[in-house]
Amino acid sequence: MKHRSPVIPDDFRCPISLELMKDPVIVSTGQTYERSCIQKWLDAGHKTCPKTQQTLLHTALTPNYVLKSLIALWCENNGVELPKNQGACRSKKPGTCVSDCDRAAIDALLGKLANGNVEEQRAAAGELRLLAKRNADNRVCIAEAGAIPLLVELLSSTDPRTQEHAVTALLNLSINDSNKGTIVNAGAIPDIVDVLKNGSMEARENAAATLFSLSVIDENKVAIGAAGAIPALIRLLCDGTPRGKKDAATAIFNLSIYQGNKARAVRAGIVPPLMRFLKDAGGGMVDEALAILAILASHQEGKTAIGQAEPIPVLMEVIRTGSPRNRENAAAVLWAICTGDAEQLKIARELDAEEALKELSESGTDRAKRKAGSILELLQRIDMAVNSQ
Repeated sequence: MKHRSPVIPDDFRCPISLELMKDPVIVSTGQTYERSCIQKWLDAGHKTCPKTQQTLLHTALTPNYVLKSLIALWCENNGVELPKNQGACRSKKPGTCVSDCDRAAIDALLGKLANGNVEEQRAAAGELRLLAKRNADNRVCIAEAGAIPLLVELLSSTDPRTQEHAVTALLNLSINDSNKGTIVNAGAIPDIVDVLKNGSMEARENAAATLFSLSVIDENKVAIGAAGAIPALIRLLCDGTPRGKKDAATAIFNLSIYQGNKARAVRAGIVPPLMRFLKDAGGGMVDEALAILAILASHQEGKTAIGQAEPIPVLMEVIRTGSPRNRENAAAVLWAICTGDAEQLKIARELDAEEALKELSESGTDRAKRKAGSILELLQRIDMAVNSQ
């Protein structure tokens, strides 16, 4: 079980399907997705970018030829077959995938999951984990064979390795959209949260990634938050491996799109660790910290907690020296905490914010320009109020 396929770089995975991209395209926010996945999102009537939740200015899809060639080069160097069309099996009727996977072998594995001893269950769960990772056809076949309820039962296994295999198999199966519903309907969310709280580090990381995958569906955001996932994700954010921290941050960001989860995250104490990440530029979590802070700042409790953490010096540093996206998010947080708060505006003024904001209003992303302009207006109003006294 130690053997692993080459780890696919995150930038090569579609943020929607989490699979290696075959035909990457860029949307108006600058994010890249697999063409078939983002087209399905747009066809469903969505007007926002799935990853950033920003409103799309238009729905044109621009081929990302640079990324496509990098993916091809990576595949060649790692002996990986270039991906076939995404979701090629989805249009077939149930049961017609059998020719693309060995249904008899899958049924045998399910028999071991249901009736085997501990060693047989561990081996069968590990095999299903690998099969589900391999391709989209397998994910459909495994689910159709009835594996998901059996894997959910194994989330409560007292054998740590079996539990790891079960949660990771569910993660891999959840890449298929219809499997997400089957996993949730099997009652998996409380058990996945329990693995997130009490499992091995690998199991906790993959539980966090599974919750992120399931939270792509809006109603699941509510259920996952209500099941107590957010405090456990914050613990992983603080004590996880670098990969675990990324998985936790991604899940927290996505869950916090739902307003009720913003309050849960703030009350569970998320702001202090995010501020620590922000001040540790070498820690590799600045992007994630700013993205979460920007979404929390739109909630009154989030705005208050961020304001109490003395964020303006580090936000100004990011606005002066950060990447375009980080400067944008820093400006969004700064605007939120300065709106209606003369004390925060005074601190920004004392840190020479005006010059940096003017520069951002000219050279930043469209959203960054808007936020910088709004903060400059607030500063000007303060000046006018002082001068009129």
